[in-house]
Amino acid sequence: MNKYFGTDGVRGKANIFPLTAEFALKLGLAAGERFIKEGRHPQIVIGKDTRLSCYMFEAALAAGICSKGVDAVLVGSIPTPAIAFMTRSIRACAGVVISASHNPYYDNGIKFFDATGYKLPDETETELSELADGDIPLSTEVIGKILRIETAVGRYVEFVKSSFDKSLDLRGFKIVVDCANGACYKVAPIAVSELGADAIVINASPNGTNINENAGSSSPQGMVQKVLETGADIGISFDGDGDRLIVCDKDGSIVDGDFIMGICAIDMKKRGLLNKDAVVGTVMSNIGFENSLARQGIKLERTQVGDRYVIENMRKNGYNLGGEQSGHLIFTEFTTTGDGLISALQLLKVIISRGKSLSELKRDIESYPQVLLNLMVAKKVPISQLNATEKLIKKVEKELNTAGRVLVRYSGTENKLRVMVEGRDADKINEYANDIIKSAEGELSLNNFAYSADI
Repeated sequence: MNKYFGTDGVRGKANIFPLTAEFALKLGLAAGERFIKEGRHPQIVIGKDTRLSCYMFEAALAAGICSKGVDAVLVGSIPTPAIAFMTRSIRACAGVVISASHNPYYDNGIKFFDATGYKLPDETETELSELADGDIPLSTEVIGKILRIETAVGRYVEFVKSSFDKSLDLRGFKIVVDCANGACYKVAPIAVSELGADAIVINASPNGTNINENAGSSSPQGMVQKVLETGADIGISFDGDGDRLIVCDKDGSIVDGDFIMGICAIDMKKRGLLNKDAVVGTVMSNIGFENSLARQGIKLERTQVGDRYVIENMRKNGYNLGGEQSGHLIFTEFTTTGDGLISALQLLKVIISRGKSLSELKRDIESYPQVLLNLMVAKKVPISQLNATEKLIKKVEKELNTAGRVLVRYSGTENKLRVMVEGRDADKINEYANDIIKSAEGELSLNNFAYSADI
């Protein structure tokens, strides 16, 4: 971890350092300095989600980039994976995403893709941090231009549709599409409708402050309600920047990333398309999911939390399917990063080709009860220094033995301690999780804290 970049770029509250226009200008300068050396076309793509502060950061980043003699190419409000796609498509030397993903509108973030559409490794982010802290000379001989690509939405929609089998379509499917008032608000309804589905679109009227507000993959209750109201076959819900997916079946039951990945992995293995008969998950992947894959002859490899680490493992070992329980799913046959819309189409492709409903397909995947609790923290004190809490964790692990797991970690993007406990006895794991939270609360000596179950 370096000075400014966390697990998914620079994150924070807009207009509080480092998420200020001044720092974005410096980061744009740093990007121009760093990526023009790649020998690629001297252009950097800038895309954003729909939160109000994106305009401010877009302008600041573009100014910094142009100050280094590099063109800034604006593609507007489109999903994070669309920015990765456009970076590759126009042979730019890098791409920038302005988004705080599933966070509230008052937060924002800045993250980068390299020329090939992959998120930057830690060492490159460290270089950018160091450059942003230094004095970067401005370009006096060449000054970059600000360009706009008005066709980015259409180009990305066609790219996404190309991942769907040409012999199949979605005619006869009624699909609720929850756009989270975020970056998918244009592309998702178009793609699903053009493939033939009856799309019932909700949360597709962004106003700058309603992104993720009681909507999207972190709050899928509206999607569930609309599916039940309309008798839809399935609901698909994206987060604010469109790189993750949560769905529900026709009965309104939530289907998370583990289930989606499991369904697709089993289908890919049966068709001989799953590289090395393995998928990559994280330490958060449910143990029931792992056992279900094992019964199908599929190995699960785990990484630390963060889709960038999943992708790094996939690239290193030649795997073509990976993801997170939260809904970040990566199909490397089609894309270089998590893509909610492509993931939705891959799931729908399995449903159609196998002639089974989502309710039937998800029976192949087991899920142990899992409790996820959060504790707001003022400072991320190493867990190894919380002696009583660490002792309690070891005690719980011993009692669970091989029938469950405990994971206690700090969020990479928020000031939160996250506690996950899973096992066969729902009441018992809930008790364990609350005991760990209370122990951590006492040791951290917080006067004000809150915890809640994650979805």
